[in-house]
Amino acid sequence: MDHRENLCLLTDLYQLTMAQSYFESGKFEPATFSLFIRSYPPHRGYFLAAGLEDVLNFLRDFAFDQESVDYLRSTQIFADAFLDFLSGLRFTGEVWAIPEGRLFFKDEPILEITAPIVEAQIVETFVINQIHLQTLIATKAARCVHAAQGRAVVDFSLRRTHGIDAGMKVARSSFLAGFSATSNVLAGRRHGIPIVGTMAHSFVSSFEREIDAFLSFARSFPDNSTLLIDTYDPLAGARKAVEVACELARSGHHLRAVRIDSGDLVRLGREVRRILDDAGLQEVKIIGSGGLDEYDLAAFSEANAPYDSYGVGTQMGVSGDAPWSDIAYKLVEYNGRPVLKLSTGKVSLPGRKQIFRFVDSQGRLQKDTITLREENLAGAEPLLKKVMEEGKAIGPYPTLKEIRERCAQGLSCLDEKIKAIRDPQTYPVELSPRLRGLQEEIEQQVVQSQ
Repeated sequence: MDHRENLCLLTDLYQLTMAQSYFESGKFEPATFSLFIRSYPPHRGYFLAAGLEDVLNFLRDFAFDQESVDYLRSTQIFADAFLDFLSGLRFTGEVWAIPEGRLFFKDEPILEITAPIVEAQIVETFVINQIHLQTLIATKAARCVHAAQGRAVVDFSLRRTHGIDAGMKVARSSFLAGFSATSNVLAGRRHGIPIVGTMAHSFVSSFEREIDAFLSFARSFPDNSTLLIDTYDPLAGARKAVEVACELARSGHHLRAVRIDSGDLVRLGREVRRILDDAGLQEVKIIGSGGLDEYDLAAFSEANAPYDSYGVGTQMGVSGDAPWSDIAYKLVEYNGRPVLKLSTGKVSLPGRKQIFRFVDSQGRLQKDTITLREENLAGAEPLLKKVMEEGKAIGPYPTLKEIRERCAQGLSCLDEKIKAIRDPQTYPVELSPRLRGLQEEIEQQVVQSQ
């Protein structure tokens, strides 16, 4: 996707048909919509906020250009008066949001948008689309980093992400969650993420002899070569890597690393490490890759496998074990009147809200309390920040480096049992008495009025 393209039509048709009905009914009062995730995917105990910058840029630039209006007219679905209205429509509302890189938990509002109802309704699809993907990926990536236990993790996912836009967002989201680099060169340029790469099996097999492939690559990159040693026999490949390292050393250069991409990575890692060490090549690193995810990395850490870093691709880039979450964008207030939804398993919390986070004397996260926006809980941090007013962002965006540091700091304060890769404990999230009381009051009113 061209990131400069006008995206006003990136919405579901029913957003526009509802918007015309609002317009024709004279419903222009302010509405507040709340975005939240109803439940945890398997083995998740937390979420990591990501995607807000894209949402704010979209809202800032929101406008139906003439080409978009002409297309809608050609569908013969919409009234001319409504299309004329769309021609001048801009986003004029406000946004309260959890900053990118912060932890949040199920049922907590990730962001709340307040704007005239047509504006707030039409943008729903884009808001969900951006926050959903990037939050899923950032959360998956954070789990990989945690499972690696201090070993570097690199994004190798681009070839199998679901399109160009997803590939770019995966690189950014994984980096803010703690990945050290990406293989995605365009993401490196656009976001300032370090880029790394090795070689493919095709490079090795294009030579008649594996050793010739290694020597050729090493001559091109005498101080930055990582040799892929498992095209044929990983242990034989490791011995050839020793030969290459010795030749490089004779000319004052050094082999950086070898990579193992298949097989029993724990056993192979140990045997390759022994081959390298026996040759006096303790400084040569070993990289593991090949369909890895946080479950593999946790097993390698437990086995103390001798890897220095990991390339993690497909499973992270598509959040393989949890490719979707039950994310929802629900109306919680219209024209000053709190509203909610009572559908089975999909109850929403009414009114504009805030989240307060309590920590102990060491800064460790204790619990969160969801409150009404106007409440204030002493001794706790309010998480939702006002980031847009009258359609304009408030203050400069944080840098990706600042978001990454914020993420690392927050994760360091979260209990290990909640970060567990399997069967995590549940972080405590409460409703304030005032919010609970309002919910019960509105539920009664809804039941009586139907």
